Amino acid sequence: MRETERIKAALSFAEKKHEGQFRKGGDPYITHPVAVAEILDEKGFEEEYLIAGLFHDLLEDTDASDEEILKLGGPEVLQAVKLLTKEDGYVMAEYMAAIKSNDMAREIKAADRLHNLRSAVVADDAFKRKYIKETREWYMDFNEEIRQAVEALEKMVSDE
Repeated sequence: MRETERIKAALSFAEKKHEGQFRKGGDPYITHPVAVAEILDEKGFEEEYLIAGLFHDLLEDTDASDEEILKLGGPEVLQAVKLLTKEDGYVMAEYMAAIKSNDMAREIKAADRLHNLRSAVVADDAFKRKYIKETREWYMDFNEEIRQAVEALEKMVSDE
């Protein structure tokens, strides 16, 4: 991932906020937003997209504030992160429609789902099946990589 001063500052902030959090497989949680930002970087997206990728779970999973995200990322990053944040009682169709209306949020959600699909190998079959179903219902039109990752996960579940 590119290492501009803004990206370094964003990574440091995200690391601090996600400290003590872990993924299902036991990895430190920060590995997920870093992987999302790396997927975006590989696709050639600009710095703001990478920062939003690093920040995409902050409002939902940490005590980070809108003001902190605005200061480090700017208004476009904050808007995308807010769209990606699931509020209590959210309606999936409305949540997805809002994400799809914003290019930055859409691309981050695609990278997020792709990384989660690739990481689901550590989950049990029940979780994999639920994740596959949700992806087929809501995410298949995002990009070809998601379709391929779903098919690979489906094959893994059927082979076990």
